[in-house]
Parts: sequence; C-alpha cells; structure tokens
Amino acid sequence: MSDSRDEDVGGRLDALLRQSDAEVGKDAEISRILGCFKLDAYSILGLQPGCTTTDIRNTYRKLSRLIHPDKTRNPDAPEAFDVLKKAESELLDEKQRKRLDDCFTAARHRLISERRWTTDHPALTTAEFLVDWRDKAREFLIEDELDRRRERAAMMREEGREQAAMEEREAVRSRKREREKEWEETRDERVSGWRKFTGQKPHAQGAPQARRPQPPPPPPRPQSLTSPMTTTSSSAASVTSGSTSTTLSSNGLRKKPREKKLRVLG
Repeated sequence: MSDSRDEDVGGRLDALLRQSDAEVGKDAEISRILGCFKLDAYSILGLQPGCTTTDIRNTYRKLSRLIHPDKTRNPDAPEAFDVLKKAESELLDEKQRKRLDDCFTAARHRLISERRWTTDHPALTTAEFLVDWRDKAREFLIEDELDRRRERAAMMREEGREQAAMEEREAVRSRKREREKEWEETRDERVSGWRKFTGQKPHAQGAPQARRPQPPPPPPRPQSLTSPMTTTSSSAASVTSGSTSTTLSSNGLRKKPREKKLRVLG
C-alpha cells in the first residue's frame, strides 16, 4: 500500500520537474529571441545564410509551438512570438531575403579581404569565423537600414512638398472663387456708387428704360443734273418756229430772238 503511494508521489514529482524544465527551456528561448539583433532574421530563427525554405518553415513551426503565448506563462511570450513571426516572414519574402543575403555576402568578402585569405581558407568553416561573420554582417545591416530610412525620409519630404504644392494651388483657387463671389455680391453697390458719382438717376423697378438716340441717317447722294435719256443740250432748249427761233435759257428766261439775215441773191 505504501509502495504504491510512494510511486504516485514520485510520478507527480517527475511530471512537475519535467514541466519545470520545459518552462525553463521556454523562458530561455524567449530570452534568446528577444536578445537577438532584430535586423538579422537568421539569428532569430537560429539558422545560417544559405538554408532552404523547408528549414525555415520547420524551424519556425518548432519554435512557435515552444514559445506560443497559450503554452507558457511568461509575460514576454507575445513579444517574442511576434519577433519570431516577423523573422519567418522576412526570410520567406524573396526581396527581403535577397537584401539580407547581400549584406551577409558583403560582410564575408570584407572579412576575407581584411585577413587576406582565399575563398577556400579552412578557417572559413570554424565556429569562430561564423561568430565574426555575424558581427560584421550586423554592421552592413545597420548601414543598409540607415540607407533605407534616409530614402524613406527623402520620399516623405518629396511627398510633403507635393502635398504642400497641391494645397497651395487649392488655396489659390479658393481665394479666386471667393473674390469672384464677392465681386458679384457687391455689383449693385458698385453700380449705385457709379451712378451717384456721375449724377445719373437709377431706373425704377419695372419702368421702361429710355431708348438710346439713334444716329442721324446719312445724307442723300447728289443726283446728276443731266439725265442720260435727255437728248437736248443742258445749257438751253431751242424752239424753232417759221423763220425765227426762240431760245430758252437753262433758267427759263426768254432770250431776245435773233433775226435771220436774208441774203439777197442778185
């Protein structure tokens, strides 16, 4: 009876110890993730550059189950889980992973150049070189992040200038519309002031306005004194009767008739 009781107590104690060890392991992993350099997604997942997509997914699945906020009482678990998820997303994104790999490649070449090694130097595979490589990559990642922040700041300034220019153009249009509206609203006042200045009386409402004087008609064209149908001379008209002729001048006065001189034929 006592033996079975001791076995139950021992079983529960082992379970508590295992649970405690598991919690210790979870806390340690959460602390490790939060202590990693945030720009280095490889270090957050505990992977090296050149790993496969399958390695990334499997490692993320394992660590996410370990530090999931629903599986531990650690208050830092939500933050560590978000950091882990962000690192996995960056490594699965081709553009962001290429940027990360470019920084690691540049850091590796810098170390090899500074130490005057060849690309097949045996020390390149040692744990010491991997630590130095990650530290040098941190420098390149920081510089890359600063460059990206400067680009974003320049872009935001450009967008701000464009927005300010748009707002200024809109303000100019608004002021123009207000001036036009004010001009229309004060039209009657301006007309009244002008009539007062010139002494004109305003027209009564509904009264017919006086018609403007029309210009005089043009003078008639002068007619010709002679008619094309007249066959007589314009200076005088002659009337002949018998042997004497009576001449009328152009003003209608009778001229003294001339006597014909008869020539006596001998």
